[in-house]
Parts: sequence; C-alpha cells; structure tokens
Amino acid sequence: MSGGESMHDAFASKILRPAGQVVLYGAFAAFIGVFSAWPRYHQLRDDQALIKLSFTHPGQLKSDCRRRTPEELAKLAPNMRAPMECARERSPVDVELALDGQVIARRVVPPSGLSKDGASTVYERFVVRAGDHELAVKLSDSVRVTGFNYTKEQRVRLDPGRILIVDFNAEKGGILIQ
Repeated sequence: MSGGESMHDAFASKILRPAGQVVLYGAFAAFIGVFSAWPRYHQLRDDQALIKLSFTHPGQLKSDCRRRTPEELAKLAPNMRAPMECARERSPVDVELALDGQVIARRVVPPSGLSKDGASTVYERFVVRAGDHELAVKLSDSVRVTGFNYTKEQRVRLDPGRILIVDFNAEKGGILIQ
C-alpha cells in the first residue's frame, strides 16, 4: 500500500464498488422484468372485436376544367399558356359506417393542404361485441354527386380479438373490407 491508501480503502475500491454495481444492475433488471409483464394489458376483452376505418383518399376535383379562350391565352405569359384551366381544390370525403343498421360513424373529412388539393385521411377504431354483424359502408368523394357514389354491405363474422379493416382504394373497386 502506497501513499496514504489504507487497507480499508483498497478493500472498498476492489470489492465493494463492483459488488454495489452488481446489486444496482440486478435491481434495475428486476424492475424492468416486473413491469414488462405486470400489470397485464388487454387491448380487447374476451367478448370484443375491433373495426378500424382507415384510408387516405383524394376527393375528386371540386369543379370541372374549362378551356381558355384565345383572348385569355394571349393575356398570359408564354410559359403560362396552358389551354385548360383546372381548379386544384378537391371535394371533401364523406364516409358513413353502420353496424347492424345503426350508424356508428359519419365523418366529412376535408382535403389536406393549403390549397385544399391533398388527400383526406380517416383513421378511427370501434370496439364492438364479437359475433355476426351486418356492416354497411358508404362513401362520397365528390360534391358534384348527390348521395354516396360508393356503397358496400357485407355480413361479417367478428371472432373475439379479431381486427377488421375497412379501407378504400378506387383502383381496387372502392370500399374494401378485410
């Protein structure tokens, strides 16, 4: 032992410090282990299922394009002389979800973007009882159409814990129930 280091200090630095670290690391690991399994989290009860209404869809253009007259074209700069003038604003998307004849959601979702030219996005979750249900989905993506221009009714079996997705894809036929 050199320079004023006592036998007690050497024992503390070589034995007690690593032992203390082992105890603290063990307590931290036990803390993580306990709270990773307790309290138990249940997303749904045993008699429930989940319906997710989830899609992103740009509504149709709010107004038709129009052909510019030769006089209008002459007033424009040469690089701006597109023969057609089209408004950018899109229609809001109107969606209705009914379960067993009762409407559980009706949303009118405006288009995104500063110029209201982006897509409308819907994401909602509905916890329902498990079992057989009649599901009806209606969607309108144009203010120029009266009523809903897409509809789908389907009998669905929702087993306990099942997640049913209601999506929309115009290229795949419209309303998709998966």
